[in-house]
Amino acid sequence: MWAELLPVGRSAASGGYRRHAWNAADAECRAWFEDQARSRGLAYELDHNGNQWAWLGDPQGQGAIVTGSHLDSVPDGGAFDGPLGVVSSFAALDELRERGAQFAKPLAIVNFGDEEGARFGVACIGSRLSAGVLTREQAYELRDADGVRLPDAMERAGYDPTGIGADDGRLARIGAFVELHVEQGRYLSEEQPVGVASAIWPHGRWRFDFHGEANHAGTTRIEDRRDPMLTFATTVLSARKKAALAGALATFGKVAIEPNGTNAIASLVRGWLDSRAADEATLTELVQAIAQAAAERGERDGVKVELTRESYTPVVDFDGPLRDRLARTLRAGGRLGGVPVLPTGAGHDAGILASAVPTAMLFVRNPSGVSHSPAEFAEVADCLAGVSALADVLEDLACQ
Repeated sequence: MWAELLPVGRSAASGGYRRHAWNAADAECRAWFEDQARSRGLAYELDHNGNQWAWLGDPQGQGAIVTGSHLDSVPDGGAFDGPLGVVSSFAALDELRERGAQFAKPLAIVNFGDEEGARFGVACIGSRLSAGVLTREQAYELRDADGVRLPDAMERAGYDPTGIGADDGRLARIGAFVELHVEQGRYLSEEQPVGVASAIWPHGRWRFDFHGEANHAGTTRIEDRRDPMLTFATTVLSARKKAALAGALATFGKVAIEPNGTNAIASLVRGWLDSRAADEATLTELVQAIAQAAAERGERDGVKVELTRESYTPVVDFDGPLRDRLARTLRAGGRLGGVPVLPTGAGHDAGILASAVPTAMLFVRNPSGVSHSPAEFAEVADCLAGVSALADVLEDLACQ
């Protein structure tokens, strides 16, 4: 399975992946998922939000145990973020069948669409729509960098967008959702290939618009300039310093410039801030401090600064009883060198669904500590340990 997915959407230039929502690489990944489901005799289903489901047992049954993740990527992302969870889910089912497991509840494997938000700027669109966190009206307003609306992109890819929205009935039938994911960061030790998630830090995306005045780079005196690039650059440095002081994270990773000419002073700079912290109060204070610093610098530079919050996810504490059950199950198995319970700063579909469904996560060690990059990595032995750990968890939850 892993070998089949590796070339899909991979850039020859960067070695990274460009599997963005509703593009050709995404379509190939979706075809792969459907093939994996049907080859195992699972009931394949596409919900009205474009999420893919593979069912063992009755899809209408109550108390279903669901696992899976996503197959899309950030721009030039790595091979593991998302796909490891989907591949491991199919592999865990194969292992359970080899064990002769008798399922007492429906089991499903899911591929949530557009988890990374690389195309339309909002993360976890598939799960947000299902959980009602993102409304149909809001989704219809989303556009990519080329101005293509989300429903139009879905329609061009052969999907009907008219029914997108909350999927309360489906979520009500789910007893638990467990997502396996490659570790993002480097917190698991050499003796700990698998960990259990305790919580997800609150996080969000904010767009800063720096409005200046376009002018000639070679003829405009320094004192006459209203250069938004200067305000933006100072804001980036300020965000880094304030985040470090707060023990939090702040990253400007995307920027758009108008008119974007080498010999022109910009009229507009748009910078997107990704910020995360251990608690919501710290995050709120940090973003406010960055915005204040930007506004103060803008006054000096003659630049108007506007702030728009594009997405926000509050702190997610994973279901306590489910989290503890996973940890007990894995420790009882005795195959792992300890099973730490640790938080993460990264958002996931499991975090979005946590408000409607008991959710939990497993992490597979990433010795590089690198994520959202072609350098993202996990050892084969650790991936196999993750598959067995997931199989143990699913057996405990679905076969009792």
